[in-house]
Amino acid sequence: METLKQLESRSWWKYLGEDIQKLLSTSEFLYDVVEGWGADLPGGKEKFHDYSFVLFPAAKAYEGFLKKMFLDMGFITEEDYFGKHFRIGKALNPSLPRELRNESVYDKIVQYCRGEDLADHLWETWRLCRNLIFHWFPNEKNAITLPEARQRMEMIINAIDEAFEGCKI
Repeated sequence: METLKQLESRSWWKYLGEDIQKLLSTSEFLYDVVEGWGADLPGGKEKFHDYSFVLFPAAKAYEGFLKKMFLDMGFITEEDYFGKHFRIGKALNPSLPRELRNESVYDKIVQYCRGEDLADHLWETWRLCRNLIFHWFPNEKNAITLPEARQRMEMIINAIDEAFEGCKI
C-alpha cells in the first residue's frame, strides 16, 4: 500500500486538487486503520462482510479525476462537468450502441490518447472500483474483502498513472 508521501510524489498529485487528494488520502488512512483493528485482541481481528467503505473515498476521487481530465481534454463541456446529469459510466462504456455514442468519451480517449487499451483500462477500473462497489444487485454478491479493497485502490492509482501519461495531461 502506498504511503501518503509516495502518493504526493506522483507526477499527477498536484493536478488532482485538494479535494480529490483528500479523498485518496482518506482511503489510504482507512485501509491502514482497518488493517490494524483488533490485531492484538484475544479474539483476533474484527471481520466485516464488506470492506467497500475503505474503497469509497478512492472511488469518488477516481470519479473526480476522470471528470477533471475529460474537461481539461475537451471531451466534456463545463455544463457536463458542473452539472448533475453527466454520467461517466455511460460516457466511458465501450458497449454503448453506436447511435448513443455521440457523447462517448470512450471513443475520444481511443482517438486522442493511447488507443483502446487505455480506454478499456479506464472503463474496467470504473466498473470494478466504482460501479459494482456503489450499486447493489439482487443476484450478485459484490462485497469485497480488505485485500480486495487494497487491490482496487491500487487499480485506481494505476489507472490515474496510465491516463496521466497516455493522455499527456
